[in-house]
Amino acid sequence: MPTPETTTFSMLRAEAVIPAAALTLLLFTIFGATWEASPIDTPTQSAILFGWIFAILVWASFGVVRHAEGLATILGEPIGTILLTLSVISIEVAMITAVTLTGEHNPTLARDTMFSVLMIVLNALVGVSLIVGGLKHHSQLFSLRGAKAYLGALFTLAGLGLILPRFTPSTPDGSPSTLLASFLLLVSAVVYGIFLTQQTVSHQSLFQVDGEAGAHDHGHTVHSVKFHAALLVGIMLLIVFLSKHFAVFVESGVSHAGLPPALGGILVAIIVLTPEGLAAVHAAAENNIQRSINICLGSGLATIGLTIPAILGVSLFTGRTMELGLETPDIVMLAITMIVSMTTFAAGRTTYLQGCLHLVLFLGYLMLVFD
Repeated sequence: MPTPETTTFSMLRAEAVIPAAALTLLLFTIFGATWEASPIDTPTQSAILFGWIFAILVWASFGVVRHAEGLATILGEPIGTILLTLSVISIEVAMITAVTLTGEHNPTLARDTMFSVLMIVLNALVGVSLIVGGLKHHSQLFSLRGAKAYLGALFTLAGLGLILPRFTPSTPDGSPSTLLASFLLLVSAVVYGIFLTQQTVSHQSLFQVDGEAGAHDHGHTVHSVKFHAALLVGIMLLIVFLSKHFAVFVESGVSHAGLPPALGGILVAIIVLTPEGLAAVHAAAENNIQRSINICLGSGLATIGLTIPAILGVSLFTGRTMELGLETPDIVMLAITMIVSMTTFAAGRTTYLQGCLHLVLFLGYLMLVFD
């Protein structure tokens, strides 16, 4: 039986990310102006600083997910998965806003990040989850009606938010007009709000499968709701404040090193989705494919439903132009992903062949980034 000293030590070790992130924030607050003054003139130092803050942000993201998982264990599904998704998307919105408002204006960063998140969750995470689950459990059962609800809302908002602005004649580029921006801000928030109401109140059974546990063992000690909620908020605040310093290195590294602009969005997506992606793959390996699907499709829907209103709000408030309309190759890739997703989630059962198809689409996306 563990002693109180052992329990305290284990808890302090588990929460080591908090002092590490706080110390990092303190050092960047004190010395950041010097370190970030000329990142191109000191590439080695800049690379080390970027690696440092990138690692801390990923570690902190794991902390967010750990406490969201603790709340999920206490509150059950689908509330737990919703809390996890909202926590992760809040980090995404904070980082996009920080990078957008730092340095030279990058009007496509929010769009690139949202598209990166969609490609990662709908193709990479879904693909790996289906392959892992299929190889280990052959065929896995999920709620067909729940998947259709996710895809219907996701494809509606993605089409309106990421495709339509490219073809509207009111602006010469992919940015929405004031009227279209107001419309997208309103309908994205309303549709996502209606979906959450259905998922948590009126139609919870659509997102559950009989025989799969609502809560799960994620390998960490579960404390009280207040404990997990307080540390969840604390770590998220540290991430928000660190994002401003991270944004400096992303903006300078991508723009001055001649790298594809979409890489900035991919870096933000990696930080945001790494821990959540591991949770989805772990759920599939444990034969809880419903939870894996809830995480993947929920992340995609929340990305569109919450990020678009947040970014458009920042755009209207600051006067900075935000391009939402994807370029033609990306539109084609998104359309193919939509079609394949509809066939994948059309039967109520998954196999590893479907996972392979999604993984191929993700590799095609990466190819386009560097083409």
